[in-house]
Amino acid sequence: MSERLQAPRIFGSGDSVQISGDWTTAFLKQQQVLASGGRRVVQLVDIGRLDTNGALLLLQIIGSDPQDWPEGLTTEQYGLLDLVRSRAVAVPESQPRLGAVAELGRQVFNLTRHAKELLDFAGQLSVLLVSLVRHPRQLKIKMLLDVLQRDGLHAVPIIALLAFLLGAVIAFQGGLQLATYGANIFVVELISLIMLRELAPLICAIIVAGRSGSAYAAQLATMQMNQEVLALKSLGQDPFAWLVLPKLLGLMLVMPLLTILSMLTGIGGGMLVASIQLDLSPVEFVQRFGAVVDPIHFWVGLIKAPVFALLIVNVGCMQGMLAKGGAEAVGHRTTRSVVQSIFLVIIVDALFSILFAQLGW
Repeated sequence: MSERLQAPRIFGSGDSVQISGDWTTAFLKQQQVLASGGRRVVQLVDIGRLDTNGALLLLQIIGSDPQDWPEGLTTEQYGLLDLVRSRAVAVPESQPRLGAVAELGRQVFNLTRHAKELLDFAGQLSVLLVSLVRHPRQLKIKMLLDVLQRDGLHAVPIIALLAFLLGAVIAFQGGLQLATYGANIFVVELISLIMLRELAPLICAIIVAGRSGSAYAAQLATMQMNQEVLALKSLGQDPFAWLVLPKLLGLMLVMPLLTILSMLTGIGGGMLVASIQLDLSPVEFVQRFGAVVDPIHFWVGLIKAPVFALLIVNVGCMQGMLAKGGAEAVGHRTTRSVVQSIFLVIIVDALFSILFAQLGW
């Protein structure tokens, strides 16, 4: 039978007191009340049990200087007080503070670790794709079709609407400036080149990252919480083949199609505004478009689409697979997947721009 705990007590009046009882977390609230009087001279100490919380509050009474500590404590209790004192005493103002340097080092370490996790996950996907080429029957056709419908067909309305509005806004803002110099006809080049090369694949990737990438992370994170991924492994199945590969192939198939849709609707929005604001008829717009816009601009934008899809699936699925904890971890991983996907998409788009500029495209 375990020994019964004794509530902590302080005897005496004024600044000279005696301390007894068990200073443990079980009596933490009472200890805080006892220690609220500040530091006092302790004549006698008869403490039964002491833990780190009790030691921290006890130091408020007896002080942090070991020379002022009273007698009556055991060797273990003196050692615990010394340990808590070494961790709890604040750094003097005269000593240099390394908080900013330590925080910078922590951020660099986390960034390096996350880059390694991203590369490891991309390597696993590469191995899986090679295995798929050798054994095509491991592809889950039904799950692939589900991805095509959910992330492709169902995304058509929102992508078409936003691309249409974006093209209309560019035509409106650019047309105001071009009309000042009587160069209304050049609005065709303005809308076409921007939408084909940059904005159509970029806006499509951002919407897909927020819509599908977050769904991937939330789905896989929830499955991790429910140990469904572990159940697949216990059945001798590869979770990547069931949960990641259909998403990867499906999104890489639909992203070029969604990008083409974004290009067409964006140019259509610009054509509508040009006909209303700049008196440029749709016939003239189409004729100018066919005469001055090189097909290479279309291919430049289309090349980006599958690369963006690969990034979105890689980040979203990786964040979901790394989730640990409870419901908060699901939300945290979902948020990180969206932010990191959009960040990487913009970085890769900038790299594409530099590469195409060097190639003369």
